[in-house]
Amino acid sequence: MPCFSFTESKNSCFRSNFVRAGLRSTFTDLKDGGTTMHCWVPKSPNPSKPNLLLLHGLGVNAMWQFADLIRPVTPHFNVYVPDLLFFGESTTANPDRSESFQAECVMRVMEAQSVRTFSLVGLSYGGFVGYRLAAQYPEAVERVVICSAAVCMEEKDLREGVFRVSDLDEAASILIPQTPSKLRELVKYTFFRPPPLGIVPSCLLRDFIETMFSDFVQERKELILAIPKNRKLSDLPKISQPTLIIWGEHDHLFPLEYAHKLKMHLGENAQLAVVKRAGHAISAEKSKEFNKHIMSFLIDFKRSQTSPSANHQNKLADIKLLNVI
Repeated sequence: MPCFSFTESKNSCFRSNFVRAGLRSTFTDLKDGGTTMHCWVPKSPNPSKPNLLLLHGLGVNAMWQFADLIRPVTPHFNVYVPDLLFFGESTTANPDRSESFQAECVMRVMEAQSVRTFSLVGLSYGGFVGYRLAAQYPEAVERVVICSAAVCMEEKDLREGVFRVSDLDEAASILIPQTPSKLRELVKYTFFRPPPLGIVPSCLLRDFIETMFSDFVQERKELILAIPKNRKLSDLPKISQPTLIIWGEHDHLFPLEYAHKLKMHLGENAQLAVVKRAGHAISAEKSKEFNKHIMSFLIDFKRSQTSPSANHQNKLADIKLLNVI
């Protein structure tokens, strides 16, 4: 391990950004014999603000994935950012690797924080978990944003060659890279215009892997293997909440057809935003456009919850915000 870690240094910067945004780090023991959830929560929740839950994907940690979204959302929402199980500092002794179990654990964290209702944003794997949260707890979840999460996929899609990588073990080796070459492959799959990792020294890539992908490798692999298991579109519940689907036009991990399938599955309850010239990692590759879609959708709902007198003030403030992000 090098004396100086560039990745750890970036981690510290992102952690400071979360703290400056008014969040604090918490741990919740779910008292089920071995599950502890870490979550960033507001230092001083404002009862007049709506609540927003941000659910990360399989890649780098939540602080990296939501670094650009924290600044726009914290003035308008009480924001909660958990580490899903086997990411960051959330762990469990329970052998269940399903999205439903992840959703249940997240819900118990929100209950521990006395949060009764909230909207959510789920990135990739976080979108699978977020969809289950909306289905399992419809009375708690108000609005849903699903980003690049192929919740409409079926187990048979793997056999039929819909995905570029149909072998789940090979997919796991890319999604949980353990070598610089696999990390380069991951970036190639997730970006429309990948950053030039070919010129980055392998020692820096190994440092990144050591910080981001060295813990819970087997458990994360089990999470990936559990996603398509026995999955059928006919079994997928239709969530009732207003839903925004955001997708990269050139997503090589989950093809764009899954966005259209989800839109068709949900009908008029959902709207679809396709981000041009973007891949799977839209929050990193097209952060400004990504943030605008989310803020517009959530502010719409927030505005509808305010009184007519407050509505005009909120509208002016929100237009100003959308002009700068």
